[in-house]
Amino acid sequence: MFNALVILAVTPLAAATAEPSSPYAGQETREIKALSPAHIEGLLAGKGLGYGKSAELNRYPGPAHVLELAGELDLSESQLRATRAVHARMEEQARELGARLVAAEAELERSFRDDTATESSLRSALAQIGQLQGELRAVHLLAHLEQRRLLSPDQINRYVHLRGYHGSHQAGESGR
Repeated sequence: MFNALVILAVTPLAAATAEPSSPYAGQETREIKALSPAHIEGLLAGKGLGYGKSAELNRYPGPAHVLELAGELDLSESQLRATRAVHARMEEQARELGARLVAAEAELERSFRDDTATESSLRSALAQIGQLQGELRAVHLLAHLEQRRLLSPDQINRYVHLRGYHGSHQAGESGR
């Protein structure tokens, strides 16, 4: 009984003297604090990173996933060629915009690191970053629009099922 009381009495003391933790702890060593290394890698590689999620989860398949599921979707040769073209175009544009976005984030990072950030420079940098993010998202969403036109309603239904989506539209609805 006495041991239990001692443990209970010491526990709050230990908690009170522990270092406070922040969800940002450990991120201070990043080259660009606002972007994880994986996010930077994805941007530079032209990956989706969730930019097409609004389309993807509303029955507008993405070209990368359509290529992964080409066999299960029974794509024709012309659908396969067209999907590869959509994907290549999307990835090329996304890589270019991703590199520009990483550079803009690095410049913003430098302004804070070098203690040169001003209200004016901050607003300018954020406007540029916002513009690039919007353009990047548009590249991905437009690819979903283009991809959807290449598929039949049955293929879209199969895609939705294969991806495990059970949500906003009824199973038989193509949304066309």
